[in-house]
Amino acid sequence: MAHALRLAARGLGNVWPNPAVGCVIVRDGVVVGRGWTQPGGRPHAEVRALLQAGALAEGATVYVTLEPCAHHGQTPPCAEALIAAKVARVVTALTDPDPRVSGKGHALLRAAGIAITEGVLTNEATHLNAGFLKRVTQGLPFVTLKLAASLDGRTATATGESRWITGPEARRKVHAMRLSHDAVMVGSGTALADDPDLTVRDMGAVRQPIRIVLDRLLKHSPQSRLGRTAKDHPVWLLHGPAAPQGARSAWEATGATLIETPETNGHLDLKAALQALASKGLTRILSEGGSTVSAALVKAGLVDELALFTGGVLIGSDGHPALAPIDLDVLAAAPRPILWESQKLGPDQYALLKMNNRD
Repeated sequence: MAHALRLAARGLGNVWPNPAVGCVIVRDGVVVGRGWTQPGGRPHAEVRALLQAGALAEGATVYVTLEPCAHHGQTPPCAEALIAAKVARVVTALTDPDPRVSGKGHALLRAAGIAITEGVLTNEATHLNAGFLKRVTQGLPFVTLKLAASLDGRTATATGESRWITGPEARRKVHAMRLSHDAVMVGSGTALADDPDLTVRDMGAVRQPIRIVLDRLLKHSPQSRLGRTAKDHPVWLLHGPAAPQGARSAWEATGATLIETPETNGHLDLKAALQALASKGLTRILSEGGSTVSAALVKAGLVDELALFTGGVLIGSDGHPALAPIDLDVLAAAPRPILWESQKLGPDQYALLKMNNRD
């Protein structure tokens, strides 16, 4: 199952709205088939593994990170494929919460006389597919908030200079994170100040993430890097009802997707924005927005994990803070992220922390 989970991880950022699933088929102590969900969500992991195993799948044990699907979609059910292959046993990590499956896959296999073992490495599988699980059960995507700051929590000098607080090893890690998320999101302030392209670079021919800008009034120019490349790599803009029609038309002409989003107190309603993104199939979003968007996400309790990159430099209180005010009055109410993992990246330090006491 651990091997199946490592295979499943290869699909992160490539398979939405589907889950990233891994499958390993073992017969007489030998791996005879391996598979993972392919880009775009199909073929499914079980189908790939069965194709590799061929006739050796008969009588074998199948380890799969998520309950095999039981519904007819664009592909036949994986549960039926396993039955047709005459496997002897199926071991799963998680029951699929999708109501089209949710126990039906296990039931089909049991009815066919296949032995089932459930709940193997469940915690690890839950962590891996947190985005898919959250979208299905809560209608929201999993949000990773990325912050790159100095030792004293600043993201730029007083003049706005920020290149580079962290070194090349840390920046490469960020590109790897983009690769494992469905989308990269920034606010209009960051888009206007940095004119970013938000792509994955220097990692070969890869599927690029959706590039999202939260831009209430569509102030970001269609002549920007995002606008000029919208036909090559998708750009989605979430805007408010008051966004000018001229700006909407100009962005639509670039090939960008516009999503009108409700407002609250003169700002985009972030929960509604994320719900809209989840409804379009997004499961994992990497937020690289500035201090305002970052603080708003934290304040609204919409951040699932915090990816903190700390550069070995001191900037001082006149620099730009990593987080804008979150209206905190008492320390007892402060968010307390839990350290999940840490890593030294050249001269810098990386820490991944879980928010809201998530396991």
